[in-house]
Amino acid sequence: YSYIYHKIRHFSGHITVPGDKSISHRALMFGAMALGKTSIKNLLMAHDVMHTKSAMRALGADIVAPESSTEFSIQGVGVGGFKEPENILDFGNAGTGSRLTMGLVAPYDFSTTFTGDASLCKRPMGRILTPLQQMGVKAFGRSGQRLPLTLVGAEDPVPIDYTCPVASAQVKSAILLAGLNCPGTTFVREKIKTRDHTEKMLKFFGADIETYFEDDHYVIALKGYPTLEAQNIIVPADPSSAAFPIVAAIITEDSQVTIENVLLNPERAGLFETLKDMGADIEITNQRQQGGEDIGDITARSSRLKGIDVPKERVSSMIDEFPILCVAAAVAEGTTSMRGLEELRVKESDRIHAMVGGLKKIGVHVKEFEDGMDILGGDIIGGRHIETFMDHRIAMSFLIAGAVAQNSVSIDNGAFIATSFPHFDTIMNMHGLHIEEIAA
Repeated sequence: YSYIYHKIRHFSGHITVPGDKSISHRALMFGAMALGKTSIKNLLMAHDVMHTKSAMRALGADIVAPESSTEFSIQGVGVGGFKEPENILDFGNAGTGSRLTMGLVAPYDFSTTFTGDASLCKRPMGRILTPLQQMGVKAFGRSGQRLPLTLVGAEDPVPIDYTCPVASAQVKSAILLAGLNCPGTTFVREKIKTRDHTEKMLKFFGADIETYFEDDHYVIALKGYPTLEAQNIIVPADPSSAAFPIVAAIITEDSQVTIENVLLNPERAGLFETLKDMGADIEITNQRQQGGEDIGDITARSSRLKGIDVPKERVSSMIDEFPILCVAAAVAEGTTSMRGLEELRVKESDRIHAMVGGLKKIGVHVKEFEDGMDILGGDIIGGRHIETFMDHRIAMSFLIAGAVAQNSVSIDNGAFIATSFPHFDTIMNMHGLHIEEIAA
């Protein structure tokens, strides 16, 4: 078990959070496809990313890292240069790694089998498979198009013009990665623009890619068979990980934290704007660009929050941060209303169900809807044991809730936190929290 003692006195200091998970996955993939040696610094050393690293090695890339280092070098194979993996690719809990790799191997005339842990094997893959099948891929998996699953790549891949029926950066990215090794131009159209790390990194590596708005859609046009050139990448701090110490400081008295070099991509910064709307004292300084991405330093201070209606148009830019936003809402004055969150039903867990159930257990008044929830803020009673459903963000969110609860909050499993935030408990304890792991 892991648990956090109730009511910490303060939470302060300069905190280093791990490298961004989305950038880390893509840096490994693009480095594997580039010609020459790509250098990656501050790679996220989490389980999810390490599974992607293993998959790129299995596909033929030469990846080297000094022991216990976050610096990696990759000798890429070039677009079209992947080889058929000799064994099943195990992605553990990595939804992003598995889905994007499906796009990578889609245009290759060989078979690739994917599997993962119990959580990942429950997650649907149909949204990824539908466009890939239009490109010529065959898929054989469990009922509901779940892992374990085998993809038989297209003998003669064809580019597609695909309008995404739901907002999903993973679907968009998988199509674009498949399009790299297809003739002609692949088009992806989004009604709601999602995080654009793939587009930015493709351009950074030299792909022939164009983005524009047409007929109320964000459109990405990618020409196939580019020559990707090796690059030097410094992975910025993950805003999804930074969210936990930021919220901890905001909801705790006499607290202030600063986190440097945080990724501030507009499609990832929705939580910070929402917290500001709720009255949070958040300051962003030293804004600059690095590797085509916006980054900066964030300082957050103790604040009195008020409930708001979270704008639906902001949902895609903070989709991973709703669990920790629920904790902030639980101590805000008034009601915080969240809608348009259907995507949370198919994340590592059903995060709407998980957060509503957990919040009710620790004394928070919350009402569940199919696409979201209403949370009436007040005191968090705590004193209960929370099921995390093997979801790292659910686990971390309830540990932060324990920081301001009247009684301690315990969770059933803290092991999955390492999928995105290695050493979470150590880092947070250094600055005032009291998280302790107890063997079952």
